[in-house]
Parts: sequence; C-alpha cells; structure tokens
Amino acid sequence: MILAQARLETRMLLRNAEQVLLAIVIPALMLIAFSAEPLGIVTGTSRIDYFAPGVLGAAVLSTAFASQAIATGFERRYGVLKRLGATPLPRWGLMVGKSLSILAVECVQVVLLVTIALVMGWHPHGDPFAVLLLIALGTATFSGLALLLAGSLRAEATLAVANFVFLVLLAIGGVVVPLDKFGHGAQSALQFLPIGALTNGLRDVLQHGSALPWGPVGILAAWTVVAIAAAAKTFKWE
Repeated sequence: MILAQARLETRMLLRNAEQVLLAIVIPALMLIAFSAEPLGIVTGTSRIDYFAPGVLGAAVLSTAFASQAIATGFERRYGVLKRLGATPLPRWGLMVGKSLSILAVECVQVVLLVTIALVMGWHPHGDPFAVLLLIALGTATFSGLALLLAGSLRAEATLAVANFVFLVLLAIGGVVVPLDKFGHGAQSALQFLPIGALTNGLRDVLQHGSALPWGPVGILAAWTVVAIAAAAKTFKWE
C-alpha cells in the first residue's frame, strides 16, 4: 500500500506543471545561468565547481520543502488528507509514501543536474556515500519543516510562507552567494541553518574532496530530529 501511494504521489507531482517548474526546471536553469554568467561573487575556483553542489542543495530545498509544503497544504484544505486518513493505509504509511515520492523526484533532479554540470565541465570529488547521506538528512529536515508548515497554516498562508522562505534561504544559505561574503557574525549563524549546512557539506565533499563532513552532518541530524518531532506534534489532518 505504501509503494502504491508513493507511485501515486510521484505521478501527481510530475503531472503538475507548477511543481515540475519548481522542482526540476528552476534548479536546472539556476545551474546553467549562475555557472555561465560572470557574476563576480566566486573567486579561487571554477564557477561550475562552486555552483553545482549549491544547486543540488537548492533542488532538495525546492522539492522536500517548498513543493511538499504547498501540495500538502492544499490537500489538507480540500479534505484529501482526511479521506486518505480513513483508508486502510495508516497515517504514518501515508507520510512514508510522500517521503518516498520526494526521494523519487530528487533522483530525477540529481541525474539531470549532474548531467548538466558534467557537460559544463564539472569535476566532482569525494565519497558518494557522504553525498547521499547529506541529501537524505537534508530531505528529512526539509520534509519535517514542510509538514510542520502545511499542518499548521491555511493553504494560502502555506503557499505564501513556503515561497518566501524558499527565496530567503536561497539568498542566505550559500546557494548563490558564498557565506564568507557575509559578516563574520552572520556567517557563523548562517552555517547552522539547514540549507547552509547542506550546501557547506556538499561543497566540502564534491568540491574539496573531504571525507564525511561531521559538522554539517551533525547540524542536519539535529534539525531532522527537531523538525520531525515538531511536525508530528502539531500536524492537523483537517
């Protein structure tokens, strides 16, 4: 039942033009545009080596947080979650199905973005296991935050807040602007944001060839526990 629900969720997401735009098209365009244009914010390394890990983090943010929050918020508003909660599929199984759907879409994102980056001259380094662990923790964190948002606010408010938070995190999370461009105090704080930890960890591995970056992994693990616990406590099905 869980796998059937995951397949249904994935098909629904990929059939939604707005969700596809947010989850797949925009990250791909970001990678091409920022890597090709000399914006003057990256020094000491090739543009594609810097932006590829950051856009991978942005793709996780767009799918696991923004897309999931908006979709779940409107499902809750129209009573879809209430009806699904009354089916033989347990409520925890519904959430697992949604998570599997997110992971399936992220696989499509990663394949597309990595292909584009390699064509543009990207030379990744590091351990693939470390990359997968960071993406998994980032997905769990942003999924928890998405459900926390969607289960607490009205659908229209969820739409507005999710898009606003998405844009803010893109700006201050090290996706486009390096964190070292901010002041020392701000930089120290921003690296503890989930998107900051995710992008820093991915760059440590893919750009610098580091082993498992325990700092970002620890930050994301802490965010995962807090976000999922808060979502489980406050989520309303109707």
